[in-house]
Amino acid sequence: MDTHSSPEQAYKIGILLIDGFALMSYSSVIEPLRAANLLGKNHLYKVDHIAIGNRHETISSSGAAIHATASISDHHDYDLILVVAGGDPSSFDDEPTFQWLRNKARHGVRLGGVSAGPVILANAGVMKGYRMTVHWEHAAALSENTPTLLLERSLYIMDRDRITCAGGVAPLDMMHALQSEIHGPEFARKVSDWFIHTDVRPSGNPQRSGMIERYGTHHPAIIQTLEIMENHIADPLSLKQLALLSSISPRQLNRIFIAKIGQSTMSVYRNLRLEKSYNLVRQTVLSLTEIALATGFSSSAHFSKAFQEKYGSPPSSYRQDIQSKA
Repeated sequence: MDTHSSPEQAYKIGILLIDGFALMSYSSVIEPLRAANLLGKNHLYKVDHIAIGNRHETISSSGAAIHATASISDHHDYDLILVVAGGDPSSFDDEPTFQWLRNKARHGVRLGGVSAGPVILANAGVMKGYRMTVHWEHAAALSENTPTLLLERSLYIMDRDRITCAGGVAPLDMMHALQSEIHGPEFARKVSDWFIHTDVRPSGNPQRSGMIERYGTHHPAIIQTLEIMENHIADPLSLKQLALLSSISPRQLNRIFIAKIGQSTMSVYRNLRLEKSYNLVRQTVLSLTEIALATGFSSSAHFSKAFQEKYGSPPSSYRQDIQSKA
């Protein structure tokens, strides 16, 4: 992972708008990018508004039109493509768009969805094995139509090269996390302060109080590090990377975890990943290999060994118990 160094070249984002998108969700994505370009010394972000086919604009749910600056038929390179949608995303059935998204996924482009945008990504077939979220309005239908999805009720989820967000004002929190990753937490705070968004929420906002109660500490470095861990379950970071993103030295971070929680930083991280894997074993039909990859283990053998050390039995035994009760 490229931690918060200031890139010489602008970070290129393509925003694919689908008719009926909500202006609130869109604004919460685009405004932090505008502010970052204003506050940064360089032009940090280059943004394209991508239209489908030969259309020149996309219409929001309130009737506002956003002019297109690119098309899916263009050959632009992007660091991130965000699909912003609303309304009834299940009615969107444009195969060229789905093929375009699949092609971008094959070439390693980071893909994201906002509000109903994650439904578009799921229907394009690019969310298999990735944790994801979506606006609550669409969650039940998406879960019923595609029960194998790793769907969670969070504000946003950053899982490897996928980003999904519930929409509304939640993209402000998501963009804070993204800008922290790219340019560092200090600069991200400047952008959030620009919008008087001083109480930035973690990806799973209902989980924040749970973290405090569970670990018995309000220490900001621990809470921030736990939030970073939650956003990097499938692609675990090193202690050095966690410390860098939390603006603290690795030695000091580890000292705080041991003093406040009684475990090393990486032990807590490993337990978080194993707890996530436990839920996936019990609640999904994913193979153990898929679960191992989704929770950051290099192989199913490594995963099974770590799982058994924590829970006393291999994951296969839990899967057999569930099947026998079904």
